Amino acid sequence: MSLPILYSFRRCPFAIRARLALHASGTEVEHREILLRDKPEEMLAASPKGTVPVLVLAQGKVIDESIEVMRWALGRNDPESWLEGDDPALIERIDGPFKHHLDRYKYASRHDSDEIAHRTAALEILAELEARLEKQPYLCGPRWTMADAAVMPFVRQFAMHDRAWFDAQPLPRLRAWLDAALASPRFAEVMVKHPLWQAEG
Repeated sequence: MSLPILYSFRRCPFAIRARLALHASGTEVEHREILLRDKPEEMLAASPKGTVPVLVLAQGKVIDESIEVMRWALGRNDPESWLEGDDPALIERIDGPFKHHLDRYKYASRHDSDEIAHRTAALEILAELEARLEKQPYLCGPRWTMADAAVMPFVRQFAMHDRAWFDAQPLPRLRAWLDAALASPRFAEVMVKHPLWQAEG
């Protein structure tokens, strides 16, 4: 039986969180690393919107939303009970407002945006995460769950844009939470570099 096919881009936060859940669930996939500026026809045929991740299952079923990839994988096998921390409202807060400000902070010239204004707005949302972590070790309680895996890649992207500035902000618990995640064996495994996939022939 053939494995599900995962089209992915290593640094994309949406793809990272999908890979984290696939790893946590023990789901094996055929990993196809792509370039977003040179998307393969096979991926576009499966998902014309042209974003990653794209998971192609048996009989041609396609899942092309990262959260749905996570829920599908963990619905099959969830040995660490990640789904107990599936917090749709928090995830939407990150995917919606935070991602909006993150893009306009990180890619200010592309968006013709006020980098500092969007950084400030994003920081306000990160302060909400800091407040959660003041009450508990992880975003939804005493253990790492789906919410942590869904949110972390976007916090990472924000932090990496200017790590010195990020480290100077009053976010000690969020910073420790992020650094622990980045130092984890699982993160190292899902961030292994794959050669670019090319169709045969």
